[in-house]
Amino acid sequence: MDVKMINPFIDAIMTIMPQLGFQNIVKGKLSVGDQFVESKGITVLVGLTDQLRGNIAYNLKEETAMQIASKMMMGMSVTSLDELAQSAISELTNMVTGNAATNFEKEGLRVDISPPSIVVGENFKVKVSSTKFLVVEMVADSLVIELNIGIG
Repeated sequence: MDVKMINPFIDAIMTIMPQLGFQNIVKGKLSVGDQFVESKGITVLVGLTDQLRGNIAYNLKEETAMQIASKMMMGMSVTSLDELAQSAISELTNMVTGNAATNFEKEGLRVDISPPSIVVGENFKVKVSSTKFLVVEMVADSLVIELNIGIG
């Protein structure tokens, strides 16, 4: 997979997170994954179709998801990952992936995205790609969001 395929996602995070009130957004580690992502607690899978085909799995700890959901809900206290908090996290991934799709279109690639599928829990794996995929760690105000990008 071409490393240039991650830039639209990085740019999307850098664009969306400040709109939600996050101030310090940086790219963390970059690595390569092999077929499966082990959940950190919350995994949201979004499919990509049209001229780019594949998946992106957003992976984060439950505590991180609750803090992000709280910020998205104007500081409302989030003490569990209930239906409302899960909806907020799904919407975040929808916004980021939609923004990345727009970035790809600026480069001449049409991309459609599927609705996000959220899985809550630990000790499971999600298949992202039939081969290797890129793993990008993004850090927003010390909260780590792992992007697992499998585009073929």
